[in-house]
Amino acid sequence: MLDRIEKIIKESGSFFAGLLLSAMTVVVFLQVVFRFVIKGSLPWSEELARYLMVWATFIGAGLAAANNAHIGVEFFVKLFGPRASKLFLTLTYLVVMATSLVLVNYSWVIVNYQIKTGQVSPAMAIPMVIPYLALPVGIIYMAICFTLAYCRNIKNF
Repeated sequence: MLDRIEKIIKESGSFFAGLLLSAMTVVVFLQVVFRFVIKGSLPWSEELARYLMVWATFIGAGLAAANNAHIGVEFFVKLFGPRASKLFLTLTYLVVMATSLVLVNYSWVIVNYQIKTGQVSPAMAIPMVIPYLALPVGIIYMAICFTLAYCRNIKNF
């Protein structure tokens, strides 16, 4: 059951990250074509590419968590035996999940501020809450991935 959930989480993250990066590539390509071939400009393209990159980064952070690809200091972990290493990894997952809860809380504060102020982006005139939603969505996705990794680690303990 855990493997099935983990597979769905990984595949959905990969799909959305790929979609966001593909869209960003198309937008940047169009901007280059318009600027150098047509001698015009797409005023919204730079802004859209930036927001797509922000979303892709936060989804990618969760995807890195799902694939156990986050940077870690393995020097200290390798000093101890396998049982102590698993315990250390378990504690690391708990700290990351607790940190994620704090970050989600503060990111919702930022999102709520954007909702209250009604700020819009300069070029596309979209509500700024859309780019700022990448914070809580990405952090929640990352927390889910670390929680699944924690469960897998506990199961194999």
